[in-house]
Amino acid sequence: MRLACFILPFVASAFAEPQHEVVPDWPRLPEGHGLGVCAGVGVDAQNRVFVFHRSGRTWSNPFPKEPIEAPTISVIDGATGQLLATWGERRFIMPHGLSIDAEGNVWLTDVGLHQVFKCSPEGKTLLTLGEAGVPGTDSKHFNLPTDVAVMNDGSFYVSDGYKNTRVMKFSAAGRFEHEWGTKGPGSGQFHLPHGIALDAKGRVVVCDRENERVQLFDARGEFLEAWKGPHLGKPYGIATTPDGHVFLIDGGSPSVRREQRGKAVELDAAGTVRDTFGSFGKAAGQFRLGHDIAIGPDGDVYVAEATGARVQKFVRKKPVRN
Repeated sequence: MRLACFILPFVASAFAEPQHEVVPDWPRLPEGHGLGVCAGVGVDAQNRVFVFHRSGRTWSNPFPKEPIEAPTISVIDGATGQLLATWGERRFIMPHGLSIDAEGNVWLTDVGLHQVFKCSPEGKTLLTLGEAGVPGTDSKHFNLPTDVAVMNDGSFYVSDGYKNTRVMKFSAAGRFEHEWGTKGPGSGQFHLPHGIALDAKGRVVVCDRENERVQLFDARGEFLEAWKGPHLGKPYGIATTPDGHVFLIDGGSPSVRREQRGKAVELDAAGTVRDTFGSFGKAAGQFRLGHDIAIGPDGDVYVAEATGARVQKFVRKKPVRN
């Protein structure tokens, strides 16, 4: 299979000074409310930030059999950083992806359970796909599914994921429709599809993590193009905006110089890099294994960190007037 991958163009002036800055002291969580590894993040139309976290559990092989006792979803007010609600206790084995659809439903993937869940904002389970704890390669099973992207009609795509290296399409009712992808470096192949989103043009945009690129497909899974380059790094999570921009979080590629690792990247619809912000490190505005990224209704950016065990908020800098 021919590899069709394009080195990302970029606007040189965009990298002289980042266009986004971290919001200090956000969030303002109660004392003792630990998150642990923050695997997924999403923001609804009410500017509520949903964080899918592991509450002290760490990745292991094999995974534990018992669900996490503590809450695994924290709902935070985007404006104030105050904790609004928690849920998800005694339900999940290894939290991973979180997405929010146009109706405000929360979609979750659990790589330990090999399942996908659609939940209400309050945590009520509305739809479950996959067999609990049973991996598989057919249309009714997943093998460590990573993320979900939902269309306006309620149908959705699942990146499946660590083992099956495919993308699956389902109807709004959860009926399997089609799939694409095998393991490899070619066009339409994957080496760990880790994040997935739909852009303003209706393209399916997939973080092909270990191939260190982003692939774009039409709604049927036909390959369109791929983006790759040192300013992109190793894409873990993805979010899109109504104006066609794409935001990625680079988890840190060993093929990129250390000072360029672990940043957030903003691209336009053509794949041109418009901004990069953040870097590897522990300080505010830096990242230790950024795992997912989300955009609020006001354009603010939220990044969930795995090793860093936190979620950070970034806002676009205001223009300086002379």
